[in-house]
Amino acid sequence: MTATEPEVEAQPVGHVRVVYLGPSHPHWGIERIFGDNELIDEFAIRAQARLQYLPPRDPQFRRNRERVARDAEREGLILEWDLGYDEED
Repeated sequence: MTATEPEVEAQPVGHVRVVYLGPSHPHWGIERIFGDNELIDEFAIRAQARLQYLPPRDPQFRRNRERVARDAEREGLILEWDLGYDEED
């Protein structure tokens, strides 16, 4: 049996916050905390496309939220959500 090297996490290249703006369109705002403007702008376009017409209580939101999270992970971004309520509700 061979010993495996522990996985080293790569340093994040950016940090974004996805904020629920309310029931009127647009529902979502994507705020850049730090990172490359171009990278985050491209991520924001993809995230907005997935979330555009979905309020956070919509069943489709959960699936699309996971897709946005995977996209952020692939890009090396820290992703933070502000839904305007505690998620335990």
